[in-house]
Amino acid sequence: MPAPGNGRDWTLPDAARWVHARSTDSRSSFFWAMRLLPKHRREAMFAVYAFCRTVDDVADGAGPAPDKMAALAAWRVEVGALFQGTPRHPVTVAVAPAVLVFGLRKEDFLAVIDGMEMDVAGRMVAPSLVELELYCARAACAVGRLSAPIFGLHRDVGQALARSLGQALQLTNVLRDLVEDAAVGRLYLPREVLERHGIAARQPAAVLSHPALDRACAEVSTMAEGHFSTARALLDSCPRGPARPARAMCAVYGRLLARLKARGFAPELIGRPIRIGRGRKFLIALGACLR
Repeated sequence: MPAPGNGRDWTLPDAARWVHARSTDSRSSFFWAMRLLPKHRREAMFAVYAFCRTVDDVADGAGPAPDKMAALAAWRVEVGALFQGTPRHPVTVAVAPAVLVFGLRKEDFLAVIDGMEMDVAGRMVAPSLVELELYCARAACAVGRLSAPIFGLHRDVGQALARSLGQALQLTNVLRDLVEDAAVGRLYLPREVLERHGIAARQPAAVLSHPALDRACAEVSTMAEGHFSTARALLDSCPRGPARPARAMCAVYGRLLARLKARGFAPELIGRPIRIGRGRKFLIALGACLR
């Protein structure tokens, strides 16, 4: 369903079933984190996840950029309708109870759309460090800000954790998806880092074939590790129960980053995908929650 509204009146049970089918992908690290929640919180997270995945699919789908921008603009209107009490799409119908119960903020839903618009506009080709941080704040940290109250985290620590863990997860995604992103004309490695390592090229394919790529990526991985360290310190200050989903995400993505570093980022290595299997994700998540 690429854009909101298709003339159907969605009941909450029907919308919840639609969202559940959209969200229960056991290959996703987010699935295991959501499964750790009590039912009412889990259903709220399924709805938030489905919203984020649906707008992300707009940005990453086929079609010309103007059509994608129009679809994202329609999602802005739909978010407005959600907060006016008149949602039309199954995602927004399903997420409406969570908005009321957990106090989710309109600006965080809109920030996710802002991040997708940065992708569609072609801005994410060797962005500045400032722009990369802004992108992470929109595409990842905003998701954390929506998730924190559903998890049951105190507002202040939840907001801080959303910042640090969101940046860590997104930078790990940047390093994991170098080849896939380059195939669609995107390169999230920041230009200041590229310049420090003598990489003047900006075309994704040229950057990924540069002999200094491994050093540039190592610097980005150090940035990610710093954010993971901050996130772990915050998690240690949280009550065990509400922090479990975030602990699981931190552990799974931390392991992914370690495996990426062990593989290396030389041009001849980055085409070798690093993935963590479903069973392993479950064990990593479980171990993090039991510590």
